[in-house]
Amino acid sequence: YLVGGKMKEIDINCDMGEGIGNEEAIMPYISSCNVACGGHAGDVHTMRKTVELALQHGVAIGAHPSYPDRAHFGRRVMEIADSELKQSIKEQLMLFQEVLDEAGASLHHIKPHGALYNEIARNSDLAHCFLDAIVGYKHIPLYVPYASKIQEIAASRGFVTVLEAFADRNYNPDGTLVSRKEEKALIEAPEEVLDHLIFMVQNEQVQTLSKEIIEMKAATYCVHGDTPSALEILVYLHQELSKHNIQIKK
Repeated sequence: YLVGGKMKEIDINCDMGEGIGNEEAIMPYISSCNVACGGHAGDVHTMRKTVELALQHGVAIGAHPSYPDRAHFGRRVMEIADSELKQSIKEQLMLFQEVLDEAGASLHHIKPHGALYNEIARNSDLAHCFLDAIVGYKHIPLYVPYASKIQEIAASRGFVTVLEAFADRNYNPDGTLVSRKEEKALIEAPEEVLDHLIFMVQNEQVQTLSKEIIEMKAATYCVHGDTPSALEILVYLHQELSKHNIQIKK
C-alpha cells in the first residue's frame, strides 16, 4: 500500500452539533463533519455555529439526517410510515441547506445517523425509501458502510457513495457494529483506536471483537463526537498517524 514511502491520506469524520458542545475543540483534528439536522438533535442555532466552525477550519461539511426521534437520540429503530420518514428527511435536509446557503457553504456529503444508518445497511426497502428522500442530492457523496444493502442499492441507482468504517466502534463477525447495548461497543482508549484504525487502513480488514479478521474497505473513518474520549482520541491520532505513513487529509 506504500509507493516509495508515500503517505496514505484518509478522511476522519465526526458527528457534530448534537448538543455535546465540543465542536470548537474537535474541529482542528478532523477533515469532515456530519452536522445534526434536527432529527435526533440540533436546531438552526447549532447548525449555524457548527457550519461556521467548519468553514474556519477548512473541514468538509456533511448533513447528518436521522429518524425524527429526539427522545432516543435517533438510536432506536422507529416504527414510522415510509411517507412520514421521507418527509422528515427532506425537511431536515432543506433546513440544513438553508443554513449552508446563508453561510455561503456547500454540502460535501450526507451521512445518515444512528439506527437509520444501521437499518438501511441491511433493509433494502428502507434503503430505497431513504434514497427516494435524498434523490435531489444524487451527486452528493453518501457515506455508507462496506458491503451493505445501501451501498449496493445506491450504486445501482446512480448515487455517489463513499465507504465508511468506525475508528471508535467494535465490529461483529458479520461486519455489523457491536450494539451499543453491549459493554464493548465503544473503543475509548486512544491507543486502541489508533491500532484499530491503522489495521483497517493498512489491510482493508478489521479485527472483530471476537478477534476474527474480516474484510473492511473504507475511505472515511468516523470518531463519534459523543464518545467521552473523542477529543483525546483525535489529538492522539494526529500525533501518531504520520508515524505509520497515514495522514488526515485537509
